[in-house]
Amino acid sequence: MSQLTQFHHSDIEDILENSISGKRPGLEDCKRLLESDDVHLMGLVAGYLARKEFGKKASFVNNMILNYTNVCITDCKFCAFYRPPGHEESYTVSIDQVESRLKAASEMFDITQVMFQGGHNPYLKIEYFEDAFRLIRKKFPKVGVHALSASEIDMISKVEHTSTKEVLSRLKDAGMQSMPGAGAEILVDDVKKKISPKKISSDTWLRIMEEAHSLGIPASATMMYGHVETYDDIAEHFVKIAKLQEKTHGFMAFIPWSFEPNNTLMQKEETVKYSAGGTQLLKMIAISRIMYGGLIPHIQSSWLTNGVAMAQMALQYGADDFGGTLLGEEVVSCTGSRSTELTSSRIIQAVKQIGYQVEERDNFYNIVRTC
Repeated sequence: MSQLTQFHHSDIEDILENSISGKRPGLEDCKRLLESDDVHLMGLVAGYLARKEFGKKASFVNNMILNYTNVCITDCKFCAFYRPPGHEESYTVSIDQVESRLKAASEMFDITQVMFQGGHNPYLKIEYFEDAFRLIRKKFPKVGVHALSASEIDMISKVEHTSTKEVLSRLKDAGMQSMPGAGAEILVDDVKKKISPKKISSDTWLRIMEEAHSLGIPASATMMYGHVETYDDIAEHFVKIAKLQEKTHGFMAFIPWSFEPNNTLMQKEETVKYSAGGTQLLKMIAISRIMYGGLIPHIQSSWLTNGVAMAQMALQYGADDFGGTLLGEEVVSCTGSRSTELTSSRIIQAVKQIGYQVEERDNFYNIVRTC
């Protein structure tokens, strides 16, 4: 790597050189990366690692988000989407509406994935989800079902008075194929107690993900940064994900995304006034690739909370996947921060603008076509 000589004046040169040699950082090295201001050098290394594995290519998925309910009893302080039971703005999407939305998205946009997520609704039994997934798999067989966070699985298990593993097994049989990483936030309970005290603990999130992996349900892992966490907390999160991945190899992708405070209780209470910004995104993307190189294959650009221009930069700082078109997204859009859906042509244009090739993928990161 021609830029290697630049490392000799950096406080993280040993970590970066080790990373190029295939040695992944541990907890203390991760903390040093987070504390360093050498974001550009991290990006050089992370971009090199990504191009070494994927070339100058980026993938994306043509997908929709189906936020099936906004009814939620978890009251997370970072969420502008949820409504309590009985609220005049609360809703739950019927099975017929699930079908009509999938039909429209399939016919108009030829989607290959539906991300099926919502609130923690205590009135929805497991049959609702089984009926929805069976319908999708039967009527839209090319559409992958990427559904339900670990915390939603926990909610269903409480409603059904059964184990989370039993819930996962039944939902897999009904057609759930993979899981998003939502609900992780920061996998440190002291942080969770401040931002989402009613949500599942860090250990519960990790346990449910391990159960899913053991049943053959792959998943994404996520991190929501830019609120009350410290660099020590972020480093702990990175390492916990790495340790589970070393055990199960069940995570297909990692997605760091910044907290958007608009219209949330955390902004109202002035706990967090502003989002973390672009430099922090690039640092998180670069560290993600350096931490997970050779372990978690794909790093997503996180365009949803940072915008298309920052996602273009992220692809050069270690990301290899742009993410999805996210048709119908409602959660982040409730913050009013920006448009929260893209067309495939806009993603293709954005990737080609930076000189990268574009590949459309499916739910499991298999390439569907070269664009």
